[in-house]
Amino acid sequence: MTGPVDPDAGPTGARRRGERRRSHYGVLAMVAAGGAIGAGARYGAALLWPTAAGSFPWTTLCVNASGSLVIGILLVALTEVWTAPAWVRPFFATGVLGGYTTFSTYCLDIERLVAAGRPESALGYLAATVLTALAAVTAGAWATRRLLVDKRAGRA
Repeated sequence: MTGPVDPDAGPTGARRRGERRRSHYGVLAMVAAGGAIGAGARYGAALLWPTAAGSFPWTTLCVNASGSLVIGILLVALTEVWTAPAWVRPFFATGVLGGYTTFSTYCLDIERLVAAGRPESALGYLAATVLTALAAVTAGAWATRRLLVDKRAGRA
């Protein structure tokens, strides 16, 4: 009795696995390049608008909100309006905007606020960042659909 055929068994399957692995290297390179740009932009924002020790981290909140807004705009544009090359979404959404938005710094900011004896501010910041980011991505997606998708459909 024979079982199911494994498409990755034998020399042809090994070749297929190798091709899949190699195809991921290009995507990984796009994400890494975009991430470097996004992280550099975030670092630039922190240099332009530094947050004093123990104070409310407005810069990080604004970076996360603005990045979330752009993610909402970009993903609707890429999935519902334009057909973009396959590298665009990993480069911009995962790379640039993933590197720009900074939820690791967000967690560190919460820890710093608590250590500075400001647990109420830490809790407020914790909630405000999540709610602001969700509102921003929703607003970006909604506005983009309203402006671009409706316009394309002749409903503008």
